[in-house]
Order: sequence, then structure tokens, then C-alpha cells
Amino acid sequence: MKTIVLTAIAAVSLAIAAPAMAQDVSKMTFFVTSVGSGDGANLGGIAGADAHCSQLAAAAGSTITDWKAYLSADGINAKDRIGKGPWQNFKGDVIATDVASLHSTSNNITKQTALTETGAIVPGRGDTPNTHDMLTGSNEDGTFAAGMTCGDWTLNGEGSAMLGHADRLGPDTLATATSWNAAHPSRGCSQDNLVSTGGSGLFYCFAPN
Repeated sequence: MKTIVLTAIAAVSLAIAAPAMAQDVSKMTFFVTSVGSGDGANLGGIAGADAHCSQLAAAAGSTITDWKAYLSADGINAKDRIGKGPWQNFKGDVIATDVASLHSTSNNITKQTALTETGAIVPGRGDTPNTHDMLTGSNEDGTFAAGMTCGDWTLNGEGSAMLGHADRLGPDTLATATSWNAAHPSRGCSQDNLVSTGGSGLFYCFAPN
């Protein structure tokens, strides 16, 4: 009898936990990719990056199918791709209410809120390895950073990409260290270059609304 009761309690607990997880994913309209392309900054262009966002979101249980990578390219501004807001992470924390607040110092992007599609925290400054560098190719206002997109996300060798810090932390000697989208350029476009700079080819994904 005791075994039956314990089994019943466990079943009820799982039934309660499962909807809670699904509810979190259903609220998610912003996340950091848990993995990059594996080919440095060659994402297959912006279309390939968007597809990567959608694939990761679907694998995590999201029913949203239209995801956009926060990336700029020649003639394309990242800020114009992501909708009007608000956006919230896996846990339901609002990271910004609109485009203006997202690109201001009042946004809520921090190490604790810039979560992956599964709700994991991205290792940041002080962690080993540190993977807080996010590919953006953008200026601080969300516009195209010329010459900083690794060939509009098709190169994995020479070149450079503008990076943001997901944890908004960096050395005091770097004036832009706290920028989530325009902290500094990468050392190159290869996977090794991105890792040596402090990242792994991750980027932000938004669900336009």
C-alpha cells in the first residue's frame, strides 16, 4: 500500500511539473542560443541564423515558429527584425518592454536573465570557459556595424564581428564592457577566434510580436 501511495504521489508531481515547464516555454520570446553553428561566424547568412533560432526553440518545446536572430547585416538593422516587444525569457522575466528600452541602459539583460532556450545561464566573466560574447554585428543602437559582420555571417576565417556581452560585464579598461550588443569586435571569424575572444559563436534570438 505504501508503494502504491508513493507511486501515486510521484505521478501527480510529474503531472504538475510538466505543465509548468511547458508554460515557461510558451512565454519565452527571447533567448540566447545554447550552441552556435560550430563553424565560427559562418551561420549560413541571416536566414541560416534565423533557422538555427527556430530549431533550438522547437527542440525546447516552443510552439512559436517565427524566430529572428538579433543580427545586423549590410542594409539590415538588428533592431528592425525583432518586433515591437515586450520580450521575456524562459522564466518569464521581461528583458525589455520595447525597442527603445532594449537599446537603453534600463534593459533587463543580465547574466541571470540572458538565458538559453532551455533556461540555462550562459557562462560569463569569471567562469571557465567564459562564453559571454554574443554575435550581433550591431552598433549600440541596434544598427548595422559596417565591416563587423564576418561577411554578413558567411565567413569563418578572416574578418571580424561586433560582439555584445550577455552578462554585461568586462574589464574596467573597456569602456563598452557593459554593452549587451556592442562591447568589442572579435579577433576573427573562425570558431577558434571566437573562443579566444571570449565566446563560442552564440547569439540572441527574438520572437517578433
